[in-house]
Amino acid sequence: MTRNFYLALYMVVAALPAARAAGPRMASAPIELPPLVQPASGETHPGKVIWADLVTPDLKQAEQFYGALFGWTFEPIDGDNNFAIALNAGQPVAGIVQRAIKAGQQRQPAWLTFIAVRDVAAAQRSALANGGKVLSAPKDYAQRGRQAVFADPDGAVFAVLASSSGDPPDVLAEPGEWIWSSLLVKNTDHETGFYRALFGYDVFDLPPEDAADNSHHVILASDDYARAGVHSLPADSVHRHPHWLNFIRVDDAAAVAVKAIALGGKVLVEPRVDRHGGQLAVIADPSGAPIGVMEWSGTEDAGAAAGDQPDLPGAQKEAP
Repeated sequence: MTRNFYLALYMVVAALPAARAAGPRMASAPIELPPLVQPASGETHPGKVIWADLVTPDLKQAEQFYGALFGWTFEPIDGDNNFAIALNAGQPVAGIVQRAIKAGQQRQPAWLTFIAVRDVAAAQRSALANGGKVLSAPKDYAQRGRQAVFADPDGAVFAVLASSSGDPPDVLAEPGEWIWSSLLVKNTDHETGFYRALFGYDVFDLPPEDAADNSHHVILASDDYARAGVHSLPADSVHRHPHWLNFIRVDDAAAVAVKAIALGGKVLVEPRVDRHGGQLAVIADPSGAPIGVMEWSGTEDAGAAAGDQPDLPGAQKEAP
């Protein structure tokens, strides 16, 4: 998939919540997105992944897949058939946006990652100053806050959100909630500098998982809490575009992978044991959108445990 297809895809995603589907509904009021946190907390955690939206050509198919896989339920936004909020145990966890793919187009359905900021305008200035691009200018949503969509220097697309109700607290993710995020890029050093400038991350180099691992791995942290991992794409991945990949906590990653296939999805990365001893896998839903699943048996969230990784032998904090 080429860079232009990804950029076009996310320009569409960013614009969709601002108006209803084509036709008479265009004159209706803008879609009202629910608050990120209820009741409002006032907590702020810049650099934390706090939301994700899926753009897909088939909303009903996505609801059936993710509902069966994770136990999510869904609510339409003010009766709009093209936008729904996914709920985990009654709490909003993600958005799903339907957008038809016209004949001949090769847009890749995918998840859009939202990262917390205090000031969207300041984030935009930093992104531009450090080689990024603005794909969708800042927009305000009454209950949600202010958001914008950027591309980093390698072309990976993400959004920033200044939540008007506060950011979700740093507590253990429940099964069915987002627990970890990874960024796969071509140039880890350049990308790490971009995100450090944008979010003020502390950056920690991680040792390879085994002797055959020649790729570069780092942890991005803030408030002494690991927020995401940055990993270099394999050298032979000429057709793989840099991208963010978010993980949902599950009880059994191998079982979820098997169930995803039964529901019409695919397994992109077979279940394997990660450096913390739990299993993870990467699957694709029936439309092709990739998503990660991760087991977690600890009493702290993956970010808290990953935040301890700088103490591992061979892990060193990078100088500012």
